[in-house]
Amino acid sequence: MTHERILILDFGSQVTQLIARRVREAHVFCEVHSCDVSDQWVRDYAANGQLKGVILSGSHASLWEDETLRAPQAIFELGVPVLGICFGMYAIAEALGGKVEGGHKREFGSAELRAHGHTRLLDGIADYTTEQGHGMLNVWMSHGDNVTQMPPGFKRMASTVSCAIAGMADEERRIYAVQFHPEVTHTTQGAAILNRFVLDICGARADWVMGDYIAEAVKHIRTQVGSEEVILGLSGGVDSSVAAALIHRAIGDQLTCVFVDHGLLRLNEGDMVMEMFVGKLHAKVIRVDASEQFLGHLAGVSDPEAKRKIIGREFVEVFRAEASKLKNDHSRHVAWLAQGTIYPDVIESGAAKSKKAVTIKSHHNVGGLPEQLGLKLLEPLRELFKDEVRELGEALGLPHDMVYRHPFPGPGLGVRILGEVKKEYADLLRQADAIFIEELRNFRDEATNKSWYELTSQAFAVFLPVKSVGVMGDGRTYDYVVALRAVQTSDYMTADWAELPYALLKKVSSRIINEVRGINRVTYDVSSKPPATIEWE
Repeated sequence: MTHERILILDFGSQVTQLIARRVREAHVFCEVHSCDVSDQWVRDYAANGQLKGVILSGSHASLWEDETLRAPQAIFELGVPVLGICFGMYAIAEALGGKVEGGHKREFGSAELRAHGHTRLLDGIADYTTEQGHGMLNVWMSHGDNVTQMPPGFKRMASTVSCAIAGMADEERRIYAVQFHPEVTHTTQGAAILNRFVLDICGARADWVMGDYIAEAVKHIRTQVGSEEVILGLSGGVDSSVAAALIHRAIGDQLTCVFVDHGLLRLNEGDMVMEMFVGKLHAKVIRVDASEQFLGHLAGVSDPEAKRKIIGREFVEVFRAEASKLKNDHSRHVAWLAQGTIYPDVIESGAAKSKKAVTIKSHHNVGGLPEQLGLKLLEPLRELFKDEVRELGEALGLPHDMVYRHPFPGPGLGVRILGEVKKEYADLLRQADAIFIEELRNFRDEATNKSWYELTSQAFAVFLPVKSVGVMGDGRTYDYVVALRAVQTSDYMTADWAELPYALLKKVSSRIINEVRGINRVTYDVSSKPPATIEWE
């Protein structure tokens, strides 16, 4: 790639991905790597001249808990700007001759910060100015340690009531450090601060644009694949759909998609996928109806984790069988397996290997299929965040409604049916869920003129395997119950239940009970995350 870039070194913070997202939002390419890279690795990374700056992340740890939590000395020898955030500030202080000590008073949450010295990083950026002319910032703090002595050549850049050195700078060497977290939304001027560093101080080109990226990615895929063929497991989700559209743009009929219908999809989803990819994009798609196979293996199973494992196992079996047929067709040269891996998956895998992060989430799309099938792996989205994948999808001509659909779990309705999964339950849930989503799209909020589907981050119906007494007309009913779930969140780590209008809930409830024979009661889930999760299983 020819893009200028920012290197982000991760010390194990839970919000390192947010730093990268903010840099990408400034249309500058960046990459996240573990903080324990060697000095030689850093020099090699910068050797092509594309590196424009380095950002050091925060961490859950104290500087003294782990000796590997140190900044490579080479980053200070490259001559590019460096920005340390929270723990990154300690790493800079420790590396350059300052002093870090455990704080007598911790700072967690919102704080008011005063800027000092008119440094280039904060100059002109403030939430308000005091009568004395001091620029003030509303920031988010999360720290126990403090820099008590700045390294030679640094001056104080900011302070709070609890933290005398909340920012420091060596402007001659263009090294800056802040105690607060500019990457989180709670720091109201955070984006402006990061933009100042990346665009002005580092001077990076803002050329990371999805519309332009298509030509670059297409060229790269053609070079990788050559005359060989690619197979891809198409789920209908955003990532696999965009990967399929991009690869098809690059190599056309050299791509074959395998769409496995496990009987747990949303209403008419299989038909919509086929219409889009076969009807409009003219891609080759093998549709496999494996619903009986999946439902057969799920019979009698009620444990959520067991259901997930069965669905994942059967998907692999079905896909492997179809892929083997293609690979064993001697008239074709199938050599690649494509996956919709995106950059958060890559970062989380790196955190799992380095053990720097507290929470470890291993990434696996289709397990060891590349090795089992003897195929090379093609991951054209592995450098993109989810919002970039959506932008790319629209640039490729995929419908807005497909690209911006709410997240849908891999096991599908299998984890939205509590307890045992039965075809009867799936059919009822499909209808109820479709009504809920349709009305969310129909109802608009007067203040924003957006639909409630746009205003919620994730919404769906859940099937409860219990019956309740009802009355319809003059008759008694004894039918099933569904729960509606709608949440609003920016990061899916925490979520609030959406305060949907009563008129909307009333309309949805009335339609489900009247149109879905077998359901006579509708409830609404008003639990936030935490303590609840977004999905019920």
